[in-house]
Amino acid sequence: AMRTAAMAAKLTGQRTARLTATMVLATMVLATMVLATACTSAVQRIDRDLAPAIESLAGLEPINVDVAAVDHRGRRAVRVTRAANATTRAYGESMVLLPGRAFREGTINLDVAGAPGPKAHPDDRGFIGIAFHVQPGEARYKVFYLRPTNGRADDQLRRNHATQYVAEPEWPWQRLRQEEPGRYESYADLEAGAWTAVRIVVRGSRAELYVNAATQPALVVTDMKVTDPSGGLALWIGSGTEGYFTNLRVTRSDDAAAPLP
Repeated sequence: AMRTAAMAAKLTGQRTARLTATMVLATMVLATMVLATACTSAVQRIDRDLAPAIESLAGLEPINVDVAAVDHRGRRAVRVTRAANATTRAYGESMVLLPGRAFREGTINLDVAGAPGPKAHPDDRGFIGIAFHVQPGEARYKVFYLRPTNGRADDQLRRNHATQYVAEPEWPWQRLRQEEPGRYESYADLEAGAWTAVRIVVRGSRAELYVNAATQPALVVTDMKVTDPSGGLALWIGSGTEGYFTNLRVTRSDDAAAPLP
């Protein structure tokens, strides 16, 4: 009888342990599903804010550029070119400010296609990218951009300058290349005029640039040089560029970001 009672107690303990483990696992799965749903909802909310603006031009604020909704290589996009009547500014801003809240940290996904336009200088590279932490007046901002014609140039030094990070106006590309050569630019396989997927991840003073389907960043910036913690987002082009932008998706890791000033 004692042996039977002991076996029964052992079986009861095993069943209780299995039930407890099952409940813990179920709780973890439920928590994961809730978190995934919350993240998905945040992305969808931001997509509703920004993606239609890229396609319809609603709420976009051009700065020294002309914008138009067009088709480019089979995709609906915003074309951005330097305006014929552009004002001369100290740092030559050519960008399109995006509507919405200020961006502090998170991930920016965007598809771009850039190439030198018909009036480009021989040294123009089809410069195209996205600016973030844009301050009022647009004179201060950070930007990752591409030099598409460098990507497959028959010159290794030019290839090494295919991607770039700058923090205007204090840290333009010339100063970064002179004082810290090779740290703020890198190689990536690029084709002028072709659609290129760009992903930017910003965390604190660190930012990473991913190109196309790469799982590793093409450019890692561990010191963004300036301390403006948040600001607007903008489509950005350099001199001589005919640029196209589409498929913008922004995920903010700071859901309490303040409204734009």
